[in-house]
Amino acid sequence: MVKITDVARHAGVSPSTVSYALSGKRPISEETRRRVEDSARALGYRPHAGARALASSRSNVLALVVPLRTGIHVPVVMQFAVSVVTAARDHDHDVLLVTQEEGEEGLRRVADTALVDALIVMDVQLHDPRLPLLRTLDRPSVMIGFPLEAEGLTCIDLDFRAAGERCVEHLAQLGHRVVALVGSPPEVYVRGTAFAQRVVQGFTAAADRAGIASAVHPCGTTPAEARRVAERLLSEQPALTGVVVHNEAALEPLVDAFEELGLRVPGDLSVTAICPDGLASALRVPVTSVALPSAEVGERAVGLLMRKLGGEAVPEATLLPPTLTRRASTAPRTVDPR
Repeated sequence: MVKITDVARHAGVSPSTVSYALSGKRPISEETRRRVEDSARALGYRPHAGARALASSRSNVLALVVPLRTGIHVPVVMQFAVSVVTAARDHDHDVLLVTQEEGEEGLRRVADTALVDALIVMDVQLHDPRLPLLRTLDRPSVMIGFPLEAEGLTCIDLDFRAAGERCVEHLAQLGHRVVALVGSPPEVYVRGTAFAQRVVQGFTAAADRAGIASAVHPCGTTPAEARRVAERLLSEQPALTGVVVHNEAALEPLVDAFEELGLRVPGDLSVTAICPDGLASALRVPVTSVALPSAEVGERAVGLLMRKLGGEAVPEATLLPPTLTRRASTAPRTVDPR
């Protein structure tokens, strides 16, 4: 393991100079600081977390609070987590992953210790019980998601309302007049999860503006549940020709179920989704989709935290506009397809 004395020897300075250059505790000439940093980088030296904390009164650790509740799609959550960890590493920070469903108590348990410098909070609800504590913590925080009342908080996310609107607008431009949203599992809506609710708002608003008949159906994550929803849709909306899916786990089973029920995608039924690009493009029929920008959201959330830790003012709201990529699953509506 590379030690501070190794860096000092490589840079031709004393160990104390290395410590001062890396911690910023005392002024060091720009030339010396650069030489020390170059040596540390060349040798692969990383200060011990405990030593960093003693030197700077910081732990150089961020907490990522993401309760693994029922109904969430863990692979997508992990994409966001990986993006946060990668971005934090670029800022010489580690990440403590907090996954228990403890609400305010979980936040307080982490924040009341010296374990972390700042927090990133996910799985945000419209009326999130953690908001009062977040507003009073002495540590900066960023929410990935938008509660109904976001004043005084720093929030970032995909504009999910606009994403729902964009999918409907795409189907309307193709001539579809009867559409449905196959959404998240029922428990996600019961909790008032913000992103799911905002997709419904955008979907419904866009359908109403276009004069399109629409319906919203929550869906579980198993193939059997996807099949039941497909059957129900065709029973209740026999003229259905367009579907928006906001449920990563159910997307492929739904496409399979519709085709087993005699509908060709996209000949009889156009399908759009809000999901990771990798999932949409890998299906047997590649699906037109609005991408979940997990890498950008994680990177920018960490960047906002770093700026707050540095005493900078940051915007309270950062909404990323949706980008729709057209693939093989959508086509113009045919006359009387069935």
